[in-house]
Amino acid sequence: MDIHSDHRFAINLNVRGIQPSSTLRINELSNQLKSEGKDIIKLGLGQSPFPVPDRVVEALQTHAHEKDYLPVKGLKGLRESIAGYINRSQRTRCSWEDVLIGPGSKELLFILQLAYYGDLLIPRPSWVSYAPQARIIGRSVHWLPTHAENNWQLTAEELDIICRDDPTRPRILILNYPSNPTGCTYTDDQLLAIANVARKYKLILLSDEIYGEVHFEGKHKSIARYYPEGTIISTGLSKWAGAGGWRLGSFIFPPELRPLLDAMAIIASETFTSTSAPIQYAAITAFNGGEDIDEYLVHSRRVLKVIGEYIHRRMTDMGAIVQKPQGAFYLFPDFSAFRERLDRKDIKTSQAFCQALLENTGVAILPASDFGFVPDHLAARLAFVDFDGAEALKLSAGDFAQIELGDDFVAQACPRLVKAMDKMQSWLNSL
Repeated sequence: MDIHSDHRFAINLNVRGIQPSSTLRINELSNQLKSEGKDIIKLGLGQSPFPVPDRVVEALQTHAHEKDYLPVKGLKGLRESIAGYINRSQRTRCSWEDVLIGPGSKELLFILQLAYYGDLLIPRPSWVSYAPQARIIGRSVHWLPTHAENNWQLTAEELDIICRDDPTRPRILILNYPSNPTGCTYTDDQLLAIANVARKYKLILLSDEIYGEVHFEGKHKSIARYYPEGTIISTGLSKWAGAGGWRLGSFIFPPELRPLLDAMAIIASETFTSTSAPIQYAAITAFNGGEDIDEYLVHSRRVLKVIGEYIHRRMTDMGAIVQKPQGAFYLFPDFSAFRERLDRKDIKTSQAFCQALLENTGVAILPASDFGFVPDHLAARLAFVDFDGAEALKLSAGDFAQIELGDDFVAQACPRLVKAMDKMQSWLNSL
């Protein structure tokens, strides 16, 4: 008998049976199929298509020699830069001591749940890793219902209903906006109403604003403006500066939650120690901003907005029900109108739908079941990122600088996205 065969029974029960992150899984599958010579259009992993701004890359090169362990909470200069950035953009009053740096906001979210003994409240649909992290740690997860007609946004009323029966229970509410997977965001009135309920029940509110800078109109507002004493803002470099693989995230705490920041720092000191030194030095340049960074963001938003509108129109014309995105690079189309035709091909779940789409068209998207829905909810998340971001920015600032962007821009800058829409339309029509 294999002497190792029984060791699988000693694996933590919280981890047993959990699949690897679905966004990373689809990316690896797409890459594998591409390496086998198949033409795969990668709309699964939400990786920014844009290059890291030149001056930020140069800063990383300049600091490549930095080899010392940095403080657990992060480099003071970077913490100052992030505090300044948040104060400028959100008109808050945080200090550098309110900032915690980690190797990606994903890691910080994980140690937040270790440090704070509370249930996790997640609006459905949500990003794929919130709930599995809670399960690994052994926390209870409560899904909060949302509705398509309300752009899949959490309402204050729904939040109140889940909290009122046990009003003193410790809870963490995660709000992510602009949203992954829907691309929708909240109005000021919605944020204010949610903030009032959060205050009433003394919730810890984790405001995941990683896509804040890619709000298409550049008008992202943080709920921290309305519930400053209980809100932790989460941000990083991955989505607005194109630096996903650099792995740098930050949490900005209110002074009232300093004990929680300190507790997380203790866990960090015994796990990841500190975040990569060269990356932290380079990130100062990104968060300090400047005219070149502002220009980069203006064109990033402009490009993403026109693509989002184009794909929204194409999906609607195909017969999908889909909300118009207001930021980020996602849409969440519902294909229920095709249920009978899909049934005839024995496609009954969102997972089977995405598998069939990938096999028949080479278009990779993710099923709604990865975002908190029951298996037969026939929706999917589409990340419109398979295009040359550097070329798109160049075109936007060059040939198309004085022109309103439209289908001609999408056709020139994003031919693979046009191809994906054509392939999906053809496949759906053939059902």
